[in-house]
Amino acid sequence: MHKQWVFSFDEVDKVKEYVGGSWEKVRGLLGGKGANLAEMTRIGIPVPPGFTVTTEACNEYLESGGAFPNGMWEAELQALKKVEQDTGKIFGDPENPLLVSCRSGAKFSMPGMMDTVLNIGLNENTIQGMIKLTNDERFVYDSYRRLIQMFGSVVMGIEDDDFEEVITKARQKAGVETDAELKAEDWKEVVRKFKSIYRHKTGHDFPDNPFNQLKLATEAVFKSW
Repeated sequence: MHKQWVFSFDEVDKVKEYVGGSWEKVRGLLGGKGANLAEMTRIGIPVPPGFTVTTEACNEYLESGGAFPNGMWEAELQALKKVEQDTGKIFGDPENPLLVSCRSGAKFSMPGMMDTVLNIGLNENTIQGMIKLTNDERFVYDSYRRLIQMFGSVVMGIEDDDFEEVITKARQKAGVETDAELKAEDWKEVVRKFKSIYRHKTGHDFPDNPFNQLKLATEAVFKSW
C-alpha cells in the first residue's frame, strides 16, 4: 500500500481506513496527541486546524540515517496549504501571517520528548504584519523572542539558561519584577541579544525563512525519538 506521511486533523476516518479501523493502530500511526486531536475534530470540538506527520515517516527518517521520506515534505506543505485555507491566513505572508506550533506526540508519553515550539512563522517581515493586526508591539516582540528561545533550546540544543539570563538582566535594567512588566523596547533588545546568542552557539543566523523553521522543527521531533 502507498504510504501517506501526513494527515490533517479532520481526516480521522481516512486514517482508520488506512490502518484497518483499530483505534490502537490510529494511536500508533498518529501518536496519542495527534489521534486525540483528530478525534476531537471529528466529534465537533473546536480544535484549530492542523496536521500530523506520521510515526511511519519518523521511523523511515531514522532508518534512512536522517533523510525525510520521499514526498513527505511536499505532503507537509500540502497540509499546510489546507490550514491556510481553513484559517484565511498565509504562512510567511507579511500582511496576514499564519503562525503554527510543532510538538512531538508518541503513542505513549516518554522522557526526553521534545517540548512545543510556538510561533513558527515569525520573522522580521511577519512581525510587522502582526503588529498592524494586533496593534500591540509588546505582545508581538514577546512572541518573537519566545520563538527564538524555544527554537534555540528545543531544536538547536542551546542551554535555556543562556536565554533566561538575558531576560533576568532585562528585568533588572528596567527595574521591574516580572516579565509582564517589560515593555516593547525591552523585548526588542532581548530579541537582538537572543539572535546574538543563537549565532554564537550555532555558527549561523536564526532562520528567517518560515519554511526552514518548520522543516528544522519537524526534523527535531524525529531526532528526539
